[in-house]
Amino acid sequence: MLPVRFTILGSGTSAGVPVIGCDCEVCTSNDPRDQRTRSGACIEFVDSRGQQRVVLIDASPDLRFQALRHRLQRCDGILFTHHHVDHSFGLDEVRRFNAVMDAPIDIYAEEHTLDNLKRVYAHIFDSHKNVNASFVATLIPHLIGPSRAIDLHGLRFTPLRLMHGRLPIVGFRIDREDAAAAPADDPLPLAYCTDVSSIPPETWPALDGLKTLFLDALRYRHHPTHFTVGQAIETAQRIAAQQTYLVHMTHDILHGDLDSRLPDSIRLSYDGLQVGSLD
Repeated sequence: MLPVRFTILGSGTSAGVPVIGCDCEVCTSNDPRDQRTRSGACIEFVDSRGQQRVVLIDASPDLRFQALRHRLQRCDGILFTHHHVDHSFGLDEVRRFNAVMDAPIDIYAEEHTLDNLKRVYAHIFDSHKNVNASFVATLIPHLIGPSRAIDLHGLRFTPLRLMHGRLPIVGFRIDREDAAAAPADDPLPLAYCTDVSSIPPETWPALDGLKTLFLDALRYRHHPTHFTVGQAIETAQRIAAQQTYLVHMTHDILHGDLDSRLPDSIRLSYDGLQVGSLD
């Protein structure tokens, strides 16, 4: 059996929580679940040869802190949902994983996301043009597209087309290549769908049969590029995963208040939430 653990590295929106210059009830809360770094996740697992693996989903500006907090020792790949700052501006931090592993890191993104990463991180992707030789990440980029599965060390990651306002992005469904290798408390199949305001018709079938779903729920009020809490609950109930966790929440949401009022199969995520186990 191949153990798997999925961790929410950051459950917050682009401003994080607490928000700079704000003294609202959530930003001043003593509940650690109300302290939300920028969105990102990782999946840790052991492959069939007994090698521990770590795959990141996005690389937030808080990645250094998140990696230290969870004692991440390696990075075997990074899957990008899209190029926005709160999901990609930690990419420079992964050079430390290069040094620790003495190996390059594979990154996976759609073409428009890769184009933006290459523009912002020219010092990484065009390092031969740097005036001085410097310590930069070593990355191997791979193009991905919706429904084209990526097999990594025994797990299958399938990009899911989602809409972030008018911007097409991807979420990811994670399955085992060999379902017989699943332990009893397996969180897979799992889907991670952040920064979503609508789900195209062709994506719904790929959300069938989930054990675990992570779904965007920015705030209570309407937003043009994110699900509201109400929209997320309605969507989660339609998908009907065994357990849904809401992610990417701003400072409108007080954890202790909303979590207790959600339907039984829906909970709020928080920084450090883990499903599955490596034991």
